[in-house]
Amino acid sequence: MYGFDVTISSAVSAQEQRRRATAGPLSPEELDLMQRYWQAANYVTVAQIYLQDNPLLREPLRREHVKPRLLGHWGTSPGLNLIYLHLNRLIKEEDASVIYLAGPGHGGPALVGQAWLEGTYSEFYPAVTSDLAGLRLLCRRFSTPDGVPSHVSVPTPGSVHEGGELGYVLSHAFGAAFDNPDLIVAAVVGDGEAESGPLAGAWRSTAFLNPARDGAVLPILHLNGYKISGPAVISRDSDTDIEAFLRGNGYQAHFVEGDDPPGVHQELAATLDRCHEQIRAIQREARRHGVFDRPRWPAIVLRTPKGWTGPKEVDGRPAEGTFRSHQVPMSDTRTNPAHLAQLEDWLRSYRPEELFDENGRLVPELAALAPAGERRMSANPHANGGKVLIDLNIPDFRDYAVKVEQPAVIRRESPRQLGMMLRDIYSRNAEAANFRLFCPDETNSNRLGNVFEVENRCFVGRTLDIDDHLSPDGRVMEVLSEHLCEGWLEGYTLTGRHGVFATYEAFAMVSASMAVQHAKWLQEARNVPWREPVASLNILLTSTCWRNDHNGFSHQGPGLIDVMLSKRGTVTRIYLPPDANCLLSVGDHCLRSRDYVNLIVIDKQPQLQFLDMETAIRHCENGVSIWHQASNDDGGDPDVVLGCAGDIPTMETVAAAWYLRRIVPDLRVRVVNVVDLMRLFPVEYHPHGTTDKEFVELFTEDKPVVFAFHGYRRAIHEIVHGHPHVGRIHVRGFNEQGTTTTPFQMVVLNEMSRFHLAAEAIRRVPRLSNRAPDLVAQCEARIAEANAYAREHFEDQPEIRDWVWTDHD
Repeated sequence: MYGFDVTISSAVSAQEQRRRATAGPLSPEELDLMQRYWQAANYVTVAQIYLQDNPLLREPLRREHVKPRLLGHWGTSPGLNLIYLHLNRLIKEEDASVIYLAGPGHGGPALVGQAWLEGTYSEFYPAVTSDLAGLRLLCRRFSTPDGVPSHVSVPTPGSVHEGGELGYVLSHAFGAAFDNPDLIVAAVVGDGEAESGPLAGAWRSTAFLNPARDGAVLPILHLNGYKISGPAVISRDSDTDIEAFLRGNGYQAHFVEGDDPPGVHQELAATLDRCHEQIRAIQREARRHGVFDRPRWPAIVLRTPKGWTGPKEVDGRPAEGTFRSHQVPMSDTRTNPAHLAQLEDWLRSYRPEELFDENGRLVPELAALAPAGERRMSANPHANGGKVLIDLNIPDFRDYAVKVEQPAVIRRESPRQLGMMLRDIYSRNAEAANFRLFCPDETNSNRLGNVFEVENRCFVGRTLDIDDHLSPDGRVMEVLSEHLCEGWLEGYTLTGRHGVFATYEAFAMVSASMAVQHAKWLQEARNVPWREPVASLNILLTSTCWRNDHNGFSHQGPGLIDVMLSKRGTVTRIYLPPDANCLLSVGDHCLRSRDYVNLIVIDKQPQLQFLDMETAIRHCENGVSIWHQASNDDGGDPDVVLGCAGDIPTMETVAAAWYLRRIVPDLRVRVVNVVDLMRLFPVEYHPHGTTDKEFVELFTEDKPVVFAFHGYRRAIHEIVHGHPHVGRIHVRGFNEQGTTTTPFQMVVLNEMSRFHLAAEAIRRVPRLSNRAPDLVAQCEARIAEANAYAREHFEDQPEIRDWVWTDHD
């Protein structure tokens, strides 16, 4: 045990090293082969970082053989290669199905190199052959224009985990293991990554992994001591403290540590054997006798030097085992002859002439160490989830329709209708076991509780008689962590399943960066032909900013809309269904879609229902429509257009149109509702966008537009930019005004009430200029009355609270 040691001592006697080299499951021949394979993997890693030519040093290294820009991360790569090599041994000996998730994602050259060594890379990228020419191209592709990124990413065979942002490896790993009973997910957790919030929460996932029906996650905590320049906190902890930490999270820690390769090889091989047997024993017991308590899963703690096998010193300062080996140990090899010579010595220390034949192919005895076919981690079909994706059996969403005989008369909790549909999706797909709902302890709160008629909350641990719908066999995933819910769903969909992440709107921002990274993954996957389409990531936001009746300002924030608007239109979709029937139509579409991040925003409180099902379907197919029943322009040229997107904005807009009929009966008003927000883009900026002709047909050529929007006003101005005469569009939306108050007071605070919208419409119609002051005063008087009533009675006026559409008196 190394305890608090900053670096790993090499002061181990030769006798002790010999003892360690023989005290393990590897024969001398196996040990030699594995050491040489590791050397080959490390060589290919260094070559990718540094070389653009002469990749096997068939001639002396010259400055022109080195890339002009050196990009990549060496420090974590030897450890990643070591783990990969030993997992390959386990796969071959046990015929295990394993995928590899690299938390230290900037170890990209290691994972790319492994895929090349076992032949998968050449299968996916035929130009990158498994010989000298292919290695040269592999090196020239790494971190260069039109090449591959420096981190583990979409083009890397075997990856389901984007390495650009730290903290997600464990949540993705558990998501991949859910409902994958034969799969082992090896999740390498970097010691720097272990400091991140998402990773900290993800350790608790053992409370949700059911060994009777799920696969297994094997965390490998790789401690090499440093981040970019500072120490990694957990690396300075004693083994005793790390063991206690892991034990408290449901793991049994197995420590492997050292800097003498033979001993580490033997220890890691023996440890992996023990961990695999422990995993299979847990699963056998659960599958024979059931799950009665949370098992203690194995986890490996691997302490090895940062930049192991790299330069011991550079310019007289320690490199191996320190932060100086984090990225490129020697960055000026083209201009510094001493560093160029040191690089050549480093590369030749791996003895490439003994690892690769005259054609540059890995020698046969080493190539034989890799698994074959789909057992290769770089070719496992679970790492290309579209290959194993089974379509959901989805019931007809029309069966859950709200009967709407007249618009804006009846009220329903719209998400409850979707909850009934999700309930039946669970039932219809029970045998396939390929659907889960993920929610931060809010399934009932968000009106999706009908799922509990057929499904339970998942919890693997001690249960009490007073628990509600709680079982190890449940597939409703509730945990009070947006990071964990989002990460689980990402891992679940990327390995070929379907799901929904439902959360309070404001707190979706907690995991917004995860949604961004996933969108980037999907965007890049479209450029990788061998990546099969996966089910979309469906995010349902409810408990929205306009109706947090008992929470207040902290729970009010529609910012995820803005985040998703900034992503490429090829992968992001934002839907704002105004009622239950539109929600059902949108939900059906999103659950059937592939390779998108779908954001659906609708509140959970009782709300007016506007469209019968057939009308709702047409409206959702169009994405934006003129609502003739709320308009009075008789299909002609209106004086003003009232636009809206979102459930509360729609209600206030329709109420404003109704109110304007009463106080200005000669005003011609058109109401336009948007359910697919992307329809407001010009068509050249988004595939769902409208042409100028379509935009004019909806919003006219030059008439004023008063637009009520669910989110921040600036978003609409950004979206419509490029359409004709957009300066005439005035937007009302959430303006960071909030508190615990009545529903109508929320729209008043943000100046989006029906009376604010009516007044704005009146002010913007030139022919009403003489009458406008009196008409606007009427609107302002109604606002004042509503404010006074709410302060006195703590509720909204009945004529506002209970407002429904009625025909003219």
